Amino acid sequence: MQNLASYACNPLQSRGRRFDEPAAPTRSEFQRDRDRIVHSSAFRRLVYKTQVFVNHEGDLFRTRLTHSLEVAQLGRSIARSLGLDEDLVEAISLAHDLGHTPFGHAGQDALNECMRPHGGFEHNLQSLRVVDRLEERYPAFDGLNLSFETREGILKHCSLANARQLEEREPGGVAQRFLDGTQASLEAQLCNLADAIAYNAHDVDDGVRSGLITMAQLCDAVPLFAHYYEATLADWPLLTLPEEQRKLLYESIRRMLSDQVYDVIDSSRAQLQMAGVRSVQEVRACGKVLIVFSAEMKARSLVLKQFLFKQLYRHGQVMQTMDSAQQVVRDLFAAYMVEPERMKPRFVQRAREADGVSARARVVADFIAGMTDRYAAREHERITGLRLLGAA
Repeated sequence: MQNLASYACNPLQSRGRRFDEPAAPTRSEFQRDRDRIVHSSAFRRLVYKTQVFVNHEGDLFRTRLTHSLEVAQLGRSIARSLGLDEDLVEAISLAHDLGHTPFGHAGQDALNECMRPHGGFEHNLQSLRVVDRLEERYPAFDGLNLSFETREGILKHCSLANARQLEEREPGGVAQRFLDGTQASLEAQLCNLADAIAYNAHDVDDGVRSGLITMAQLCDAVPLFAHYYEATLADWPLLTLPEEQRKLLYESIRRMLSDQVYDVIDSSRAQLQMAGVRSVQEVRACGKVLIVFSAEMKARSLVLKQFLFKQLYRHGQVMQTMDSAQQVVRDLFAAYMVEPERMKPRFVQRAREADGVSARARVVADFIAGMTDRYAAREHERITGLRLLGAA
């Protein structure tokens, strides 16, 4: 057993699973959750799902899987210093993107547009649907039957309309906090921040590697990056050589990541002390997020985030690819709504049993959301005869 703080989630005091199961003899409840996630089909598919760059654009760019692993690594490091449950943090981190569509946020936006008349599409809610229903591994229940604490962390955001629907099906469950203003566990709060730290850092790396942004641009516009870039050169002047640029970038990012982690640890400790929380219940009731950046680091990180949004995510080359990706999603949705038998057999069966158009649309959304980038591109080419994204 880890040396847990009093305000950490204790696996011996978990609120349990939706379907009762005997305890595992050698693993905690949260270790068991992590293992189920790692062995799930949805987790394996993340290796072929876009982070920023579509899968076929390069073998070394991050995917949803490598992103999730990086979030888990950062999360565990911070959790250990704060006395939080590392296994729970890892489980949430590894599962938080299971519901993401192919083609990243572009695919999500397109699927949400298609689903707008039918309740919309939220990738956080879809991640919960994956672990609660869509994974098919156990004879006794649908989904992975994860613990309440892991499921709560997976549902990072949720609209009020969807929260009310979840609350009707599961009173006092994972959506309650969106309705009554309470907070999630510290482990869930930590995963939210580790997610942001990870994607800002690795998108800098991938963006420079791709040639779409440069270190010079970053130094001119992002004081946070410029600080660590200059400190690296002060210690290692020879990294100015052209053949050493990769090391210069990596060391600058490494230093930035380390300081952000230390900042979160120090700032969160201060917040926890000020709040005076001594239990998970007090954390939930305190009314504010306690795992935080300092005000200075938050502001500096926001500048980096805004730079990446404008210069990388909205770069013309990225946008051109994302426009094609959205067309793939829209075309697939339209095709499956008209001919649901084009889907995999288990989805065909669900579509036949669906009660009404919106229920059938949700089945189609489940099918598309579960696709990898390359499978979606290949299916689109098979159905339409058009090759939009380099499908094989």
